[in-house]
Amino acid sequence: MKRNTRRIGFWICLSLITVTLRLPAATPEWSQVPGILARIVAPTFPARDFVITKFGAVADGTTDASPAIAQAVAACVQAGGGRVVIPAGEFSTGPIHLQSNVELYLAATNSILKFSTDPKQYLPVVATRFEGMECSNYSPLIYAYGQKNVAVTGAGILDGQAEETNWLAWKGQKNRDGGTQKAARKRLDQMNNEGVPMSRRVFGDGGFLRPPFVEFNLCRNVLVEGVKIRRSPMWELHPLLCTNVIVRGVDILSHGANNDGCDPESCCDVLIEKCIFDTGDDCIAIKSGRNADGRRAGVPSQNIIIRDCTMRDGHGGTTIGSEISGSCSNVFVENCQMDSPELTCALRLKSNAMRGGVLQNIFMRNINVGLVKDAVLQIDFLYEEGAQGAFHPIAKNVVLENLTVAQTPRVLNVRGFPAASITDVRIYNSRFKQIKKPDQVIEADVKLVDCSLEPAK
Repeated sequence: MKRNTRRIGFWICLSLITVTLRLPAATPEWSQVPGILARIVAPTFPARDFVITKFGAVADGTTDASPAIAQAVAACVQAGGGRVVIPAGEFSTGPIHLQSNVELYLAATNSILKFSTDPKQYLPVVATRFEGMECSNYSPLIYAYGQKNVAVTGAGILDGQAEETNWLAWKGQKNRDGGTQKAARKRLDQMNNEGVPMSRRVFGDGGFLRPPFVEFNLCRNVLVEGVKIRRSPMWELHPLLCTNVIVRGVDILSHGANNDGCDPESCCDVLIEKCIFDTGDDCIAIKSGRNADGRRAGVPSQNIIIRDCTMRDGHGGTTIGSEISGSCSNVFVENCQMDSPELTCALRLKSNAMRGGVLQNIFMRNINVGLVKDAVLQIDFLYEEGAQGAFHPIAKNVVLENLTVAQTPRVLNVRGFPAASITDVRIYNSRFKQIKKPDQVIEADVKLVDCSLEPAK
C-alpha cells in the first residue's frame, strides 16, 4: 500500500524494537544463481608470452612504452593470441588497445603501468559512452572494441596519475567554466535528447570529457583479475554492452570526481567477486544508458552476481542507476563487507522521470555492515531532474535478507513520487543498531519483516 509520506522513527524511548510482519518467506530467486554462474566462464589464452621489453620498452618510468606495447599486442594477435607481459619495473605509456585473444598481464607486484596525462595521446577518438550517452571521445586508458577473449590480469599496478592539475580539473568546480566538461556535457545531453546521430557526436580535443580507465565495449568473454587500480580520470572499470564478464580480486583505490569502481553498463552475465572498492563514489554502479540513448539501444543490464567484496568509501556499496533508461534485472549481492563513515548506503537505486527504467529482481543477502553515512537502503527517484519528465521509473521485487548493521543513521531513505512505482521492497531477518533518526519512506511500498532495530544510546 502506498502512502503519500511515511516517516517511521525507531529511536524513541525503547531499547529494542523488533518488527515482525506475517508475510511470505524471503525470495526463492537465488536458485537462479548456479545457472548464471555456469554461463560465466573465464577466457583462456595460448601459452605464448610477448614481453614488452623485447619490443623496446624501458622500465625507467619516463620513456614512452606505447610503441613497444602496441608492437607486442600486434605480434600476439598475429601469432594467434597469448599474453602481453609487463615485467617488473615502472613503464610510462599512453592508451593500450587490446584485441581478441590477448591478455595484458602484469607479472609482478612491482610491475607498474603509469599512464600519460597528456590528452593528445588519447586521440584519435573512439566509440564510447560518456555517463550513459553515446559519443566519440578520448580513448579510455585501456580499451577494446568488438573483441572476444580479452583480459587484464596480474599482480601489478595500473596508475592513471589523475590529479587536480590534469584530468580531475576537467570536472569543474563551482564558479569555474573554462577548461571544464560543463559545456560539452550539456551539448552531448542535448544531442542525446534530440536524437542527433553518432556521426555528429564527436568530442575529444577541447571537449574536456574525461575517459574511463578500462573500457571493454561490445566485447565477449572479458576478464579483469588481480590488478591494483589507482588515480583514475573517471570510472575505473567500464564493461559496456558486454557478455560474460568476470571482475575478480581487483583492488581499487581512487578518489577523484566520478571515480566509480566498476560500472557494468548494458551487460549480461557478469560476476564481480573478491574485490576491494575504495572510491569516494559508487563502489559498483550498474547502468544501462541515459535517457533517449538508453531507451533506443534497449539493452538492459541483467544477470549480475556480486559476492565476497569489500566496500569502503563511496556513495553506495552497490548502486543501480542513475543512467538506467535501458532497465536492469536479476542482480544478486551476497557475502560482502561494507564499512566506512564515508559510505553513504549499502544498496542504492536512483533514477528520475527523465531516465525512467525498470529496476527489478534485486536481491541482497548475508551482508555485514559496520557503518554507513545515511541509510542501509536508499531509493531515490527524485534524483537530479526528479519528477519532471515523461518516463516514470519502476522498482519492484527488491529483497534484502540477513543484514547485520552495527551503526546507521536510519534504515530506509526511500523517495518516490506519485507517477513512479516502488513496490514489493522487503528487508527480512536483519538487525540494525545505533539508529539515530526516523526512516523516510515517500510514495513507496517498503516493509521490514522479522527485523530488530536498536536506537543509539
